[in-house]
Amino acid sequence: MVNIGIVGSGLVGSELLQQLKVTGAKRLNVVGFTTSKKMVLSDTAYAPLDLGQWKEALQQGVAADLGVFAKYLSSGKDHGIIVDCTASDSVAELYPSWLQLGLSVVTPNKKGFSGPLELYKSIKSLSGNLNGSGKAPFAYHESTVGAGLPVLNTLADLVNTGDKVVKIEGIFSGTLSYLFNNFSSLTGGNGQSFSENVKVAKELGYTEPDPRDDLNGMDVARKVTICGRLAGVDLDLSTLPVENIVPGPLQTVASADEFMAKLPEYDAHFAQMNEDAKKEGQVLRCVGLVDVQGGQSGVKLTKYPGSHPFASLQGSDNIIKFTTEYFPNGLIIQGAGAGAAVTAFGIFSDILKVQGRVE
Repeated sequence: MVNIGIVGSGLVGSELLQQLKVTGAKRLNVVGFTTSKKMVLSDTAYAPLDLGQWKEALQQGVAADLGVFAKYLSSGKDHGIIVDCTASDSVAELYPSWLQLGLSVVTPNKKGFSGPLELYKSIKSLSGNLNGSGKAPFAYHESTVGAGLPVLNTLADLVNTGDKVVKIEGIFSGTLSYLFNNFSSLTGGNGQSFSENVKVAKELGYTEPDPRDDLNGMDVARKVTICGRLAGVDLDLSTLPVENIVPGPLQTVASADEFMAKLPEYDAHFAQMNEDAKKEGQVLRCVGLVDVQGGQSGVKLTKYPGSHPFASLQGSDNIIKFTTEYFPNGLIIQGAGAGAAVTAFGIFSDILKVQGRVE
């Protein structure tokens, strides 16, 4: 039996609760959930909460206090797991204190694993699956890269079995995958301008409310940093080369609406880049690279020939290729890398990994 406390009840948190409810979640006791304002904790017997009534329970909840929340979870006789479903820096900064209480951490929040190197090293040193001790507590964060795709689990297996990772490259952003799969294709793409493709992606909910938060490459940079650190390279967001494909004058406009209104002025710029690539039999793709041995890690818009796996990607899929000593021709993982259902699936899988190790 493990006791679970869930932080954040947005799209991912609510989907996770639904998946736990539907599956029956044997020996997985959800004993607490909290938002930034209110929280609900079970009783001193740690009886499971009703997952069908969590919204109503939260409305009647007490004032949120993550210190009290963590202390409650750590005081039970069964192992406690805090699942952080937020994207908060301040919540991620609490991971070391939670691990010190003996609580495992499961999260899709990229901030703790891509933020300050000092924070990451603190989390790593306290996590049995990351520090080599194999002892609880643990920190699992599969869903920080590729949602539910087994990217980090595969990478950890490669590292732990002594394989030498040469490089990791991939299309890590579902948003940028969708944009360039539709805009840049040897068969002509969908015929829409770059700004039209961004507009459609925004309307479909693929982009952040301000699409510049996708186009600036920082989401990909966080995932590159996470993969690099797991592969043994101390990457840092502050020094990682990241190509921002937002045209310079639009990087500082005040609002997303103003950005969207002015983006068509730069359609000719993107069309020319696309045409230049097509003349060479290539397509444009926004790619993240962890160059373990060559030191050329970063995020950039680059060209790939039509025969390359990155060129034939469909929809908003992610694709990640590991090149290693054991897999010199590459090991490829591909599939849906965004969305609440697959992200919650990845979190659920990590919870089961912790349960399997402590029971």
